Amino acid sequence: MRIVYFENVCKEYVLGTDRVQALKDINLQIEAGEFLAIAGPSGSGKSTLLNLIGCIDKPTAGKILINGQDTSGQTPDQLAELRARTIGFIFQTFNLFPVLSAEENVEYPLLQFKELNAQARRERTVKFLDIVGLTKFARHRPNQLSGGQRQRVAIARALATHPKIILADEPTANLDHQTGEGILQLMKQINRESGTTFVFSTHDAKVMALAERLIQIEDGQLVEAHAVL
Repeated sequence: MRIVYFENVCKEYVLGTDRVQALKDINLQIEAGEFLAIAGPSGSGKSTLLNLIGCIDKPTAGKILINGQDTSGQTPDQLAELRARTIGFIFQTFNLFPVLSAEENVEYPLLQFKELNAQARRERTVKFLDIVGLTKFARHRPNQLSGGQRQRVAIARALATHPKIILADEPTANLDHQTGEGILQLMKQINRESGTTFVFSTHDAKVMALAERLIQIEDGQLVEAHAVL
């Protein structure tokens, strides 16, 4: 089952009097449960592609389906709802709230789900902190955690909403080699056990090597897409 579908997608930005074409005629399908990497040099368009998958941005032209829903014509509120219930985000800078504990950071996105009471939110928070191995650090704030631990909190937060897709933007960029390898193996394990789709934007050769499929983008165009042997 395809969970992401792009048909002739283009994205332009206006910079002053100039129009910059960030993406050109992108055709792409991502199947549910894939562990996929998007690679390319800085400015190639991979972050724009990730933002379109994440419903953070809208295309200038073309058609995008996310989990079977056509995103064109949807209001910002509708896109926000789709994003909240379908997509989890992991960033290279972790993006945790410094004044909240690890467990409060994980619980935070669940507060918008009115059907979840405090007990249900608590159960999910405990479950996903356990999955990432941080049960003992639940009350720690980000400045009391290592970089790898903070990224594990970010993974737990992304998973807590039960998303279909996890978008990971350079998730190992601020981690040392050994810690980054551990984070990647954790995400691969979650992918295998839960069937959650992972899409990475990356320069990291380790991420590319671990991906089941590698998409390469250059100057806003897909130049190669292949299974990793």
